[in-house]
Amino acid sequence: MKHSSQPGIAGTGETPVSPMRVLALILAALAACGVARQTDAAESKSAAEDEYYKILSFTPPDDVVLECGGFEMMPDGKLAVATRRGDIYAVANAFNADPKNATYTLWASGLHEVLGLAWRDGWLYAVQRGEVSRLKDTDNDGRADLFETFCDDWGISGDYHEYAMGSKFDQGGNLYVALCLTGSFTSEAPFRGWCLKITPEGKSVPFASGIRSPGGIGFNHLGELFSTDNQGPWNGTSSLKQLLPGSFMGHPIGFKWFPQAEKKGMAPPPQEPKSGSRFHIEAAKIPQYIPPVCLLPHEKVGQSASGFDYDHTDGKFGPFKNHLFVGDQHHSNLTRVVLDKVGERYNSVAIPFRSGFASGVVPVMQAPDGSFIIGGTNRGWGSVGPKEYALERLVWTGKTPFELLDMKATPDGFDLTFTEPVDKAKAGDVNSYAMRTWTYIFQSEYGSPEVDKSKSTIKSATVSDDGLHVRLVVDGLEVGHVHELKLDGVRSAGKAAPLLHPIAYYTLWSIPK
Repeated sequence: MKHSSQPGIAGTGETPVSPMRVLALILAALAACGVARQTDAAESKSAAEDEYYKILSFTPPDDVVLECGGFEMMPDGKLAVATRRGDIYAVANAFNADPKNATYTLWASGLHEVLGLAWRDGWLYAVQRGEVSRLKDTDNDGRADLFETFCDDWGISGDYHEYAMGSKFDQGGNLYVALCLTGSFTSEAPFRGWCLKITPEGKSVPFASGIRSPGGIGFNHLGELFSTDNQGPWNGTSSLKQLLPGSFMGHPIGFKWFPQAEKKGMAPPPQEPKSGSRFHIEAAKIPQYIPPVCLLPHEKVGQSASGFDYDHTDGKFGPFKNHLFVGDQHHSNLTRVVLDKVGERYNSVAIPFRSGFASGVVPVMQAPDGSFIIGGTNRGWGSVGPKEYALERLVWTGKTPFELLDMKATPDGFDLTFTEPVDKAKAGDVNSYAMRTWTYIFQSEYGSPEVDKSKSTIKSATVSDDGLHVRLVVDGLEVGHVHELKLDGVRSAGKAAPLLHPIAYYTLWSIPK
């Protein structure tokens, strides 16, 4: 292990503008054209959501720029907030009823775009572009004074896009780092496009290949590892992916680093996928390839999937225990994702949850009090949330919205669960629902339109005696497709109220037997 008074990449600035950077700026400008149109709709939906989940905004001093990149709880109860500008602030009184009472102390500076924080054994670990650093306040003056390079077993070429996303520690004391590609298209430095496991001793182990542009990495309630990835080559839309040892996530440009990976115990590279194919077709050919657990339909739920966390408080955040809450940088929102394991792999359903955040959502973390901490930056990319940066808390008001709680596949359709009893006549009428499906081209070109579209016929809808469940029998299930379910006609039993979010997107890889 190397030691230094400052991390090896501290203070590094941006490089001259590259052609890829120019392309990214053009794409951002085009995307921004749609922001204004989406803002009005988002504000309307946000007002309805506010009755159940309130957004509380922090107001730091003008000289405290919180372009948030990562969060962690400190042992003294303060919230550590890392920024993409390389600072780490310790925020006191972060969980008071009014976040305006919070105070901010600069705990560390001179780092390089920190996109992951984790605490272990008296050290705060910070994942920056070129290394995992660990920091400590040895004299207890409220500021870190010891910086160590913990692991730097990957490369940086200097390209602006070479982000490094860091997880929390797993139960074995391992940390995971997901590495963006160079310029979002190529792999010009070692292990760009890979996930590395960092052991408690600071050694790296190649964990998974095929990553493109991760926006977040973390665990579900079972300790299984996931990351988000963004629309682009080999990614028809943004998605949530499960990372398993030796798995391939779909983008083959990083295969050039397999010789180094094999020296560290990795198996030989998988077969390259065929461009122009479909996810499930290539998954049947390539054992290492795991298609996305959840396809997040482009523009419908977001455009740039980012950080996520799961509800582990058993009731402090409402009825959504163990559900994943996935951020989106462009749409400035959270989508609720519920996993549905069928056989050895996950299906999932994505349901809109909360819009109206002040900036582009990047890090997401549930706090011990049950609230979710949300960090935002638009970083020049543009976002529906108009501010350049933001730190916010999402707090449950105690009122439960009428929502689709869960959606699980059956051999002939889906089982739906609701947060409160439904009107049985409405929910038992097949005309209260509509379903269609589509998938995306699995290709080396950027993104994909919705293809292979079909309509599914809902043949029957059977409501349970307690009104909390509906069994849909569906003709036209399509493996490898998103199944969009509209529930516009469903009403609650008491107030005859519509669902707060009457739409869901189920990603189907396996049909139960």
